[in-house]
Amino acid sequence: MKAVKTGTVKSKIRRGDQVVFIAGKEYNRYDSAGNRQPYRGRVIAVDPRGGRVKVEGAMMVKRHRKPVPQLNREGGIIEQEAWVNVSNVALIDPDTGKPTRVKMEIRDGQKVRVAKSGKVIADTGGYKRETTKPETDAPAAGEADPN
Repeated sequence: MKAVKTGTVKSKIRRGDQVVFIAGKEYNRYDSAGNRQPYRGRVIAVDPRGGRVKVEGAMMVKRHRKPVPQLNREGGIIEQEAWVNVSNVALIDPDTGKPTRVKMEIRDGQKVRVAKSGKVIADTGGYKRETTKPETDAPAAGEADPN
Protein backbone atom coordinates (compact mmCIF):
# COMPACT_ATOMS: atom_id res chain seq x y z
CA MET A 1 0.00 0.00 0.00
CA LYS A 2 1.21 3.47 -0.92
CA ALA A 3 2.00 5.83 1.96
CA VAL A 4 -0.21 8.91 2.12
CA LYS A 5 1.66 12.20 2.19
CA THR A 6 0.73 14.65 4.91
CA GLY A 7 1.54 18.31 5.39
CA THR A 8 1.94 21.11 2.90
CA VAL A 9 2.97 20.31 -0.67
CA LYS A 10 4.53 23.21 -2.57
CA SER A 11 4.40 23.65 -6.31
CA LYS A 12 6.65 25.90 -8.37
CA ILE A 13 3.81 26.54 -10.81
CA ARG A 14 1.04 28.73 -9.42
CA ARG A 15 -2.38 29.85 -10.55
CA GLY A 16 -2.11 32.69 -13.05
CA ASP A 17 1.30 31.66 -14.44
CA GLN A 18 1.95 31.50 -18.17
CA VAL A 19 3.00 27.98 -19.17
CA VAL A 20 3.83 26.10 -22.35
CA PHE A 21 3.29 22.40 -22.99
CA ILE A 22 6.50 20.39 -23.33
CA ALA A 23 4.87 16.96 -23.73
CA GLY A 24 1.54 15.33 -24.52
CA LYS A 25 -1.37 16.07 -26.81
CA GLU A 26 -1.14 19.87 -26.59
CA TYR A 27 2.60 19.79 -27.38
CA ASN A 28 1.83 18.39 -30.82
CA ARG A 29 -0.38 21.22 -32.04
CA TYR A 30 0.37 22.41 -35.57
CA ASP A 31 -0.35 25.76 -37.21
CA SER A 32 -1.67 26.26 -40.75
CA ALA A 33 1.88 26.25 -42.19
CA GLY A 34 2.55 22.78 -40.73
CA ASN A 35 4.94 23.96 -38.01
CA ARG A 36 4.57 22.62 -34.48
CA GLN A 37 3.32 25.29 -32.07
CA PRO A 38 3.02 23.90 -28.53
CA TYR A 39 0.05 25.37 -26.70
CA ARG A 40 0.69 28.31 -24.38
CA GLY A 41 -1.82 29.31 -21.76
CA ARG A 42 -2.58 30.53 -18.27
CA VAL A 43 -2.89 28.18 -15.29
CA ILE A 44 -6.39 28.30 -13.82
CA ALA A 45 -6.04 25.65 -11.08
CA VAL A 46 -3.24 23.78 -9.31
CA ASP A 47 -3.38 20.50 -7.36
CA PRO A 48 0.10 20.25 -5.80
CA ARG A 49 -0.67 17.05 -3.87
CA GLY A 50 -1.75 15.25 -7.05
CA GLY A 51 0.90 17.01 -9.18
CA ARG A 52 -1.67 18.33 -11.65
CA VAL A 53 -2.65 21.66 -13.21
CA LYS A 54 -5.47 22.99 -15.38
CA VAL A 55 -4.50 25.27 -18.26
CA GLU A 56 -7.04 27.62 -19.79
CA GLY A 57 -8.19 26.37 -23.20
CA ALA A 58 -6.06 23.20 -23.14
CA MET A 59 -7.09 19.54 -22.87
CA MET A 60 -10.76 20.34 -23.41
CA VAL A 61 -13.16 17.52 -22.52
CA LYS A 62 -16.92 17.26 -22.82
CA ARG A 63 -19.02 16.56 -19.75
CA HIS A 64 -22.64 15.50 -20.01
CA ARG A 65 -24.53 17.16 -17.18
CA LYS A 66 -28.10 16.48 -16.10
CA PRO A 67 -30.30 19.45 -15.30
CA VAL A 68 -31.05 20.04 -11.62
CA PRO A 69 -34.05 22.38 -11.30
CA GLN A 70 -33.68 22.61 -7.49
CA LEU A 71 -30.22 24.15 -7.92
CA ASN A 72 -31.31 26.14 -10.97
CA ARG A 73 -28.65 24.33 -13.03
CA GLU A 74 -29.06 23.74 -16.74
CA GLY A 75 -28.17 20.45 -18.36
CA GLY A 76 -26.35 19.78 -21.58
CA ILE A 77 -22.90 19.07 -22.92
CA ILE A 78 -20.33 21.30 -21.25
CA GLU A 79 -16.75 21.73 -22.44
CA GLN A 80 -14.19 22.23 -19.69
CA GLU A 81 -10.48 21.84 -19.08
CA ALA A 82 -9.11 18.52 -17.83
CA TRP A 83 -6.30 18.09 -15.33
CA VAL A 84 -2.81 17.77 -16.84
CA ASN A 85 0.28 16.32 -15.17
CA VAL A 86 2.57 19.12 -14.02
CA SER A 87 5.51 17.42 -15.79
CA ASN A 88 3.84 18.13 -19.15
CA VAL A 89 4.05 21.91 -18.73
CA ALA A 90 6.90 24.34 -18.14
CA LEU A 91 6.87 27.91 -16.93
CA ILE A 92 7.63 30.56 -19.55
CA ASP A 93 10.77 32.61 -18.86
CA PRO A 94 9.74 36.31 -18.66
CA ASP A 95 13.05 37.32 -20.25
CA THR A 96 13.27 34.99 -23.26
CA GLY A 97 9.72 33.67 -23.64
CA LYS A 98 10.99 30.08 -23.71
CA PRO A 99 10.26 27.17 -21.34
CA THR A 100 12.36 27.30 -18.19
CA ARG A 101 12.95 25.58 -14.90
CA VAL A 102 12.42 27.47 -11.68
CA LYS A 103 14.37 27.64 -8.43
CA MET A 104 13.53 29.32 -5.15
CA GLU A 105 15.86 32.00 -3.79
CA ILE A 106 15.79 34.50 -0.97
CA ARG A 107 16.27 38.03 -2.27
CA ASP A 108 15.85 41.09 -0.06
CA GLY A 109 14.41 38.88 2.67
CA GLN A 110 11.67 37.58 0.35
CA LYS A 111 11.39 34.05 -1.01
CA VAL A 112 11.00 34.43 -4.80
CA ARG A 113 10.91 32.18 -7.84
CA VAL A 114 13.84 32.67 -10.21
CA ALA A 115 14.06 31.48 -13.83
CA LYS A 116 17.23 30.04 -15.34
CA SER A 117 17.98 33.43 -16.93
CA GLY A 118 18.18 34.90 -13.40
CA LYS A 119 15.01 36.95 -13.84
CA VAL A 120 12.56 36.94 -10.94
CA ILE A 121 9.17 35.53 -11.90
CA ALA A 122 6.58 38.00 -10.70
CA ASP A 123 3.95 36.70 -8.31
CA THR A 124 0.63 36.89 -10.12
CA GLY A 125 -1.36 37.25 -6.92
CA GLY A 126 -3.93 34.71 -8.05
CA TYR A 127 -5.99 34.51 -11.15
CA LYS A 128 -9.66 35.13 -11.72
CA ARG A 129 -11.15 33.68 -14.86
CA GLU A 130 -13.17 36.10 -16.95
CA THR A 131 -16.76 34.97 -17.02
CA THR A 132 -19.32 36.48 -19.32
CA LYS A 133 -22.50 37.25 -17.44
CA PRO A 134 -25.61 38.04 -19.43
CA GLU A 135 -26.74 41.63 -19.14
CA THR A 136 -30.16 42.00 -17.55
CA ASP A 137 -32.55 44.93 -17.47
CA ALA A 138 -33.64 44.11 -13.92
CA PRO A 139 -32.39 46.46 -11.17
CA ALA A 140 -29.66 45.16 -8.90
CA ALA A 141 -30.40 44.12 -5.34
CA GLY A 142 -30.97 47.13 -3.10
CA GLU A 143 -31.75 49.44 -6.04
CA ALA A 144 -35.14 51.05 -6.35
CA ASP A 145 -37.23 50.41 -9.46
CA PRO A 146 -37.11 53.58 -11.61
CA ASN A 147 -40.81 53.22 -12.54
